Amino acid sequence: MFEKLKALLVEELQIDENDISMEAELSNDLNINSIELADLVMMCEEKFGIEISETDSNKFITVGDVVNYLESL
Repeated sequence: MFEKLKALLVEELQIDENDISMEAELSNDLNINSIELADLVMMCEEKFGIEISETDSNKFITVGDVVNYLESL
């Protein structure tokens, strides 16, 4: 799941793959703003056929948070 999410971040948000780790913070380390985070949530919903609530997406601080959430479904 990490590799799939990493590919999304690289392809869709043009983030350097070398900056992406499980511990990387979405806003502080990867400079993802709130609009880009909303885009990421929509891309995950579309790619994985799921629905992510705003309550859940507000808990996404690190790449690992997103990976763990997706793996728990």
